[in-house]
Amino acid sequence: MNLKIFLLAVSAVFSLPMDAQSRLRNSRSHKVDTVPVLVKSYMDSLSVSKAKIDSAAVESDVNDGRYYRLFAPLTFYHGVAGDMFSLEHDGDEQDYTLANIYMNRPDLVRNTERQLELVGPVINPYQESVTPETELVQKVVKKTENADIEAPVDIFVAKPNFWKFSGNYSLQLFQNYVSDNWYKGGESNYSMLGTVTLQANYNNKQRFRWENKLEMRLGLQNSKGDTLHTVRSSEDLIRYTGKVGLQATKRWYYTLQLIASTQFMRSLKSNDRTVYSDFLSPLYINPSLGMDYTVNAFKNRLTGSIHLAPIAYNLTYVKDSKLASRFGVEEGKHTKYDFGSEVTFDLAWKIADNISWKTRLYGYTSYKRVLVEWENTVTFIFNKYISSNVFIYPRFDDGAKRGKHGYMQMKEFISLGFNYGF
Repeated sequence: MNLKIFLLAVSAVFSLPMDAQSRLRNSRSHKVDTVPVLVKSYMDSLSVSKAKIDSAAVESDVNDGRYYRLFAPLTFYHGVAGDMFSLEHDGDEQDYTLANIYMNRPDLVRNTERQLELVGPVINPYQESVTPETELVQKVVKKTENADIEAPVDIFVAKPNFWKFSGNYSLQLFQNYVSDNWYKGGESNYSMLGTVTLQANYNNKQRFRWENKLEMRLGLQNSKGDTLHTVRSSEDLIRYTGKVGLQATKRWYYTLQLIASTQFMRSLKSNDRTVYSDFLSPLYINPSLGMDYTVNAFKNRLTGSIHLAPIAYNLTYVKDSKLASRFGVEEGKHTKYDFGSEVTFDLAWKIADNISWKTRLYGYTSYKRVLVEWENTVTFIFNKYISSNVFIYPRFDDGAKRGKHGYMQMKEFISLGFNYGF
């Protein structure tokens, strides 16, 4: 009986369809995960921490320096432990992580905050809020980009100013020496002198320049030994120098120069009624054509120009015909002229902060007559308004009447007084 029952059961099993047997085998199999549960939990915790760090970095405008504590050698920070035991605890995820390590793995902590302080101050990684001192005064409404401009806009274009103006004024007392054959007369004395120098120069930075210089000097004296004249002139000059130049190279200019000079008043000698010179008697006009060299040396301490003119014209005009013979003009005439060559050195040298030297060397020759004038002024500056001048003026003119010193003439003075420049 038992054998019959066993055979019936075996036949029933083998009589089942193949798909049913497959389902039966599948129902008995178990799905086994090959990754250990502990490792999977650790990977999940890293993914969560990374997501938090990424979200914190995105929300913050700047990199948060607090995260370096998790990756630097572990250090025990007093602030983390204090926040954990504080009633008003406001710690973040980084503080919780460090506190967890302090409690569970103290063997991993390498340093303490006190050890770091011995090396240098501990940087506070938390951002401190800054309250702006300014307050909102008026809210400005933002204009749309396509807003139409209703009011007309005036455009102002500033033209470049190519003019440069400068000048110097002085009023000084001085001791004066004049040789007895000085071509304008005069005598040694103590007197006062006023000088004015004005300059207006145009330079368009495109090879063209126009320079203008006006020099005026007038000295007055009162000599006790002079019973005929209350006041006489000791120094008298009106001189204009103009240059029009076209740049040839960096420092050389093709230049047309004009020099015109005369004086303010009559020139007299002590106890002598003779008039030796007067306004427009003489008047010298000297145009010349040549080249100018711009001098700039010793770090801008020596400046000026050198004018070389192979073609020059010299005109002498005497308004008072009675004085014509004194200046080489024929009697009954008012003018004489000749052609020749000309050279002019006009330099200024700042020797020191309070010492300067200005020199003007003018030479003209008609190949029959030679005229050389060399003016030298050494200025000692005591302050902005007080200065002292030493003026030395040798002059050679073989067209004038020969005197005690031949054709050589000399004039000098030393002065102390007021000076102002701009």
